Amino acid sequence: MIVKVLGPGCRNCHTLVTRTREALAALGEDAEIIEVSDIGEIAGYGLMKTPGLVVDDELVLGGKVPTVRQLTELLRGR
Repeated sequence: MIVKVLGPGCRNCHTLVTRTREALAALGEDAEIIEVSDIGEIAGYGLMKTPGLVVDDELVLGGKVPTVRQLTELLRGR
C-alpha cells in the first residue's frame, strides 16, 4: 500500500501523517507514506482543500484531519 499525504507541510498535514501512521500500525499494515507538497501534483488529484489523503493513487480524503479511529476505518480492507 502506498499512502500519500497532500499539502504544503502545514500543521494539519503533519497531524494527518502522524494519525495515518497510527492507524496503519493499529491495522498491522505495512505501507509507505509519502508527503507531497508539489502544487502541480496536488492539483493533479483534483484536491481543492488540503490536507488530502491518497491511497494507492486514489484520493480518499480532502480538507480535513480525521481521528485515528476514522482513519483506521477508512484504511481497513484497502
